[in-house]
Amino acid sequence: MSHQFKEQGGAAGMDPSPLKRWLSSKVIMHLNSDRRLEKRRKKAENARQKAGRRHVVDYFHQMEDGYSYLAAQLLCRLAERYDVELRCHLVRGPEGNNAPDAAMLLRLSRYDSSLIASEYGLDFPAAGPSPDNESIGLAQAIAASVPQSHLPELLPKVGHALWRNDRSELKSLAAVTGKASADTIDSALNAGTELRAKLRHYSGAMFHYEGEWYWGIDRLHYLEERLKALGASRSSGALIAPCPAVSVLDVSNASSLTLEFFPSLRSPYTSIVFDETVALAESTGVNFVMRPVLPMVMRGVPATFEKGFYIFSDTAREARRRGVPYGRFHDPIGNPVRRCYAIYPWAERQGRGAHLLSSFLKHAFAMGVNTDTDRGLKRVVEAAGLDWHAAKTHLDESEWQDILEGNRLSMYEGGLWGVPSYRLIDAEGNVHLEIWGQDRLWLVAREIRRLHKAG
Repeated sequence: MSHQFKEQGGAAGMDPSPLKRWLSSKVIMHLNSDRRLEKRRKKAENARQKAGRRHVVDYFHQMEDGYSYLAAQLLCRLAERYDVELRCHLVRGPEGNNAPDAAMLLRLSRYDSSLIASEYGLDFPAAGPSPDNESIGLAQAIAASVPQSHLPELLPKVGHALWRNDRSELKSLAAVTGKASADTIDSALNAGTELRAKLRHYSGAMFHYEGEWYWGIDRLHYLEERLKALGASRSSGALIAPCPAVSVLDVSNASSLTLEFFPSLRSPYTSIVFDETVALAESTGVNFVMRPVLPMVMRGVPATFEKGFYIFSDTAREARRRGVPYGRFHDPIGNPVRRCYAIYPWAERQGRGAHLLSSFLKHAFAMGVNTDTDRGLKRVVEAAGLDWHAAKTHLDESEWQDILEGNRLSMYEGGLWGVPSYRLIDAEGNVHLEIWGQDRLWLVAREIRRLHKAG
């Protein structure tokens, strides 16, 4: 057994008890059910109307976060398109257990934002160093010097200069707006960060409306759809930030490309994109390499209640949009995950490795099967087209541990740590894309199309 595995969730004593596993699963299902969501929304709208409030959208801007710069470019359009009161807040980055890899997240925000900006018709420089602390401080001083109502127009201008490391442009803006003092900046950042925490979130580029959170341009379409349903849209036109489609219709034989896929068996996001990823690989003909890893919490990456709640609730709406079964959940953390991974190398040799992982995810996240029992795991194995009697002879094997640890190290070397993640490689071994998130499958598809046509 590897040292890494022992440290990060290998001890059976770390597993929750059967009762705790069952109770926590029931709570998660209840909190994220469609019925509860509808009830919450109806209650919020009744309270808003009774109080005579406008539709109030709070936006939380983290200056050094690439996703925040993208979101800022849509603030004025959001306020123009919808009958909302838009309140902008400056915030600090996530801290503590909400951001154990904060520096990596900031680097990813720059890389990822430069890749997705064009799909939304937005601006983001393709290359160059990240903003330095002096420039970030100047940008914050500019933003903190104006009334809150001026931020939707000002933040994109500040971001344009900041993300190009254009100190002269920042100084020109400061000459017009003035610069807030250090105390004023701290006061603004503290106020925004405290409000975000009070509303139970931790990240930058976040929109909040009546009890629900929407992350950056990727989830803005959900907010738009909600506002339209409430009659708050001033136009019947298209959404300002529609969700990009996953399209590979013009690709049939991209065998010169290799797509590496890093899934995990306790990842809600992985559960709703696993089969679509496999289908995309099959339809395009890429060389598909499955590289499973341990769940983040079993790798020593902590998760707070706020983070966990947001992930599960966000996955629920993503599953609804995709039409993917999700929500009947029985937590597979710990021993169920280890037992399934113990079988995985054998299943791979039978040509059924992807089938096994797919079956496990469906049973755990969409069917509510207790995979912590032999009975539950047997259902998983047999649904994957494998023989249970043969499979269970591999439950005590340890081959999988080195395989998963190698996958984890490879993923981290690419600047990634969350799942699902993707790496796209050409025939010469050049890496063209290393990206994290089920909501980046459209980007994977776009790059496969581009490289296939170029080849």
